[in-house]
Amino acid sequence: MSDTELDIASEYEALLQFLYLAPVGLAQTTLTGEIVMINPLSARLLMPLSRDGNLANLFTALEPVAPELRKLVGDFAAPSGQVCDALRMQVNAGIPGKSEPQMLAITLLKLDALRLMAVIKDVTLEAQRERQLKQNEAWFNAILTGITDYALVSLDAQGCVVEWNASIGRVTGFSADAVLGQPFSIFYPADAITPDRLRDRLREADDNGWSLDDGWRIKADGQRFWGSAMVAPLRERTELSASATAPAPHPGEPAYCLVIRDISDKREANERLRQATACDHLTGIANRRAFFEAANLELERASRSPRQTSLILFDVDFFKQVNDSYGHPAGDAVLRQLATLLTATFRQVDVVARVGGEEFAVLLPSTSLEAATAVANRLREAVAAQTVQVDGTAIHYTLSGGVATLSDPANGLDALMKQADRALYAAKAAGRNRIVTEISA
Repeated sequence: MSDTELDIASEYEALLQFLYLAPVGLAQTTLTGEIVMINPLSARLLMPLSRDGNLANLFTALEPVAPELRKLVGDFAAPSGQVCDALRMQVNAGIPGKSEPQMLAITLLKLDALRLMAVIKDVTLEAQRERQLKQNEAWFNAILTGITDYALVSLDAQGCVVEWNASIGRVTGFSADAVLGQPFSIFYPADAITPDRLRDRLREADDNGWSLDDGWRIKADGQRFWGSAMVAPLRERTELSASATAPAPHPGEPAYCLVIRDISDKREANERLRQATACDHLTGIANRRAFFEAANLELERASRSPRQTSLILFDVDFFKQVNDSYGHPAGDAVLRQLATLLTATFRQVDVVARVGGEEFAVLLPSTSLEAATAVANRLREAVAAQTVQVDGTAIHYTLSGGVATLSDPANGLDALMKQADRALYAAKAAGRNRIVTEISA
């Protein structure tokens, strides 16, 4: 063997050793996802996702948690470059006793016309820190910016307004008579918060020092605005200010303040960020990762304050036939229309998401099996009554759904998902275009 061949062999051996020992998962694939080379860390991270223990194809292994990868690669027209950067994937549905679901991030690089390189990392701890930093940043932002455009509201132990001041009138237009004694949900649209969620906000404020959320708020005249609402406990609990216009809480009872800020001017930037990180690329509703984050948080709340939590899984009937008969653009149009109907049918407080190719999920906090089944059937009927127009062709499709309600949060999200999936399978086996329920877990 010549010196040149020896040098090449040595470099190849060094490359293999690097791939083997690299602190991140590395995999080389074809453009269709067939795995050519994979290091042990990547195999360890991906193996739990493989349904049959086979890691022959990266896209197939990641289909349950990142169904958009094939499309992203297919749509990437450049001869080489970065297809996606640190796309996050939640790889489990919440296992009882596991405090934090595992989060992976994948970066895909197109090397040339034939090859892809995937870089896979476990970012579970990083995601935890980001959530905490986001909350801290929002807290300091509420204090240091826009300080003249806020409403400061005093609340009692039940979250009811006990004091009115000019700032409430300035931001929301509500008079003292309208808000005193009312729960602070009066500042939210009717379908944006439940009584259980209101109590959750108080408990989270007790546990963490504050509880903050952004979303639609409502003024006295019914006009909506994009607002940030922060609940913080008052450490001095014996009384509120001497100028209170309603009785102060009893000594020793918890008391809170609610700060509402109109951040409508920041909504566009926030929405762009949300679309980039938490929304499905095709339909615009929540993606799989955002769904599982929200669902695990909701079940944590339910474990502290028990309530019924329902889940609906929907699947478009005979979706492959739609693609085969009319083409993939028509299939995409069907999925987009379904996402629009889902958003119009369910409440703001519900979590509506695309979790697979033609599979959608809706988590309904504080909702019984009967109520969830009723709204699922309402959506099914709306779908059956409409068509999708694509290039002058009317496409009719139907929907099947499985509904489950988790009575015991200790069973975890995984149990709830399996229940709903069994019900969905039963709906399809019974002829499709129907909703089937499972009682409890």
